[in-house]
Amino acid sequence: MEEKEVVSKNFIELAIDKDLAEGVYDHVCTRFPPEPNGYLHIGHAKSILLNYGLSQEYNGEFHMRFDDTNPTKEKTEFVDSIKADIQWLGADWKDHLYYASDYFPQMYEAAVKLIKKGKAFVCDLSAEEIREYRGTLTEPGKESPYRNRSVEENLDLFERMKNGEFPEGSRTLRAKIDLASGNFNMRDPVIYRIRYMHHHRQGDKWCIYPMYDFAHPIQDAMEHITHSLCSLEFEAHRPLYDWVVNNVSVPNKPRQIEFARLGIDHTVMSKRKLRKLVEEGIVSGWDDPRMPTLCGLRRRGFTPASIRNFCDRIGVAKSASVVEYSFLEHCLREDLNDTAERTMAVLRPVKLVITNYPEGKSETVTVENNPTDPASGTHEITFSRECWIEADDFMEVPVPKYKRLTPNGPECRLKGAYLITCTGCKKDENGNVVEVYAEYDPNSPGGDPADGRKVKGATIHWVDAATALDAEVRVYSELFSDPAPDGADKDFLACMNPESLEVLTGCKVEPRMRDIAAAYDKTEKKGKTAPSFQFMRLGYFCLDNKDCSEEHLVFNRSVTLKDSFKK
Repeated sequence: MEEKEVVSKNFIELAIDKDLAEGVYDHVCTRFPPEPNGYLHIGHAKSILLNYGLSQEYNGEFHMRFDDTNPTKEKTEFVDSIKADIQWLGADWKDHLYYASDYFPQMYEAAVKLIKKGKAFVCDLSAEEIREYRGTLTEPGKESPYRNRSVEENLDLFERMKNGEFPEGSRTLRAKIDLASGNFNMRDPVIYRIRYMHHHRQGDKWCIYPMYDFAHPIQDAMEHITHSLCSLEFEAHRPLYDWVVNNVSVPNKPRQIEFARLGIDHTVMSKRKLRKLVEEGIVSGWDDPRMPTLCGLRRRGFTPASIRNFCDRIGVAKSASVVEYSFLEHCLREDLNDTAERTMAVLRPVKLVITNYPEGKSETVTVENNPTDPASGTHEITFSRECWIEADDFMEVPVPKYKRLTPNGPECRLKGAYLITCTGCKKDENGNVVEVYAEYDPNSPGGDPADGRKVKGATIHWVDAATALDAEVRVYSELFSDPAPDGADKDFLACMNPESLEVLTGCKVEPRMRDIAAAYDKTEKKGKTAPSFQFMRLGYFCLDNKDCSEEHLVFNRSVTLKDSFKK
């Protein structure tokens, strides 16, 4: 008898299964509700893929909703970038795109109904006074002197707030719940405040804006969201979420479930801190390849498949944990190993002169595009008397067991070309090696000796000096040298890695890179990963999606070849 595969489900899936089995819901509808006040980061990717994945697993719906209830820092720029990032990840909201601000009339009516029920009041206390009146962990809050205003007075004042008759910050609308609650969120929370700000979508139509804890459950309920998934910091807000759903007139009662946020070492996930890095010019922008933003990761060369795989493998948990950044790199390396085309590039070039190769002669050699995928084919490159090689592939006085080029050292392979033996070098007046000399074996095409002898030296990558193109290569590493820069007792700016970016100029690449860059220039770059390559022996690199052009080739190192993640 064939055994069935046992599928292990996470706690959210188990909760959904229970709700469906008990008839609480007859379908599944999830959502991703970002505030458009910045760019999405890798932590948001976990939430996006979780919500979208569950909607697909249960043949349900996935909604994309912008939580644009606070106009202070919201911009259309952020709306557009968030859409591009989500589509890049592969999440499809189809025709379910919503904006919280479109629900402002319904939210206002819900607030009016709370006032009529005696469950909301207009308060004249300042923000500081409200905090004082809420009490402490050991003492209950005390009533606002305005808590017992009549329904009629509250209705009048709230309408006048909407009409712009009062100064900003002079009045709020507060829910009337429980000042003795052990949960501070239930001690008469503010649900509306006055803000004279231009809204990116609603213009100047409104000057009162709902607070997140009031707006969010109403939006979920109106969209028939069944399971409102959010991070653990909202666990204490769940009683207020449920109170709003139960006390306003809505067509559906969603269930809030919390999960642990994604933490990654050597980085910060706080949008406030990421914004500080951008605004103070510490990084080049939200899409700086060192940033954990999705646009930054995309510019660095991360693929949607690698991020989806990463999020799937770290799973969903109830308790917070920190994942190694090297595991994120591991997932990218796995993907690029299968998909990235191989090419030869030299980052720190020194000239190799093959003294017994005929001057003026040039030939073509064939190299594979990807040895893990024979169907990817091959490409041809030119070979001549002078080539560029890596400076550290030559050592005049070798260390023990050195297998690369050194005078009278072991025979080495030039990848795809010939066997060579180093005979010496030339130095400048400062003692720097400027040319390396070698002789080749003409009877070793492709690097295979005709007599079948064993080659003891290494295989060396190279680029033909006659056809090589210059390129700029940006070598990235962790933005923070401290593995935990987000610690409460730390100044995260003091944890910066001063060597997180090294810019190399005068690098040498194969001539076909110009055509690849030209073709890429003609495509719509926004929201897409640029072509990626494995620079043989060096790592995985991609065209920079912002600065690279046919005339000025720029590559970003995505990840090294060596895997530092301990499986």
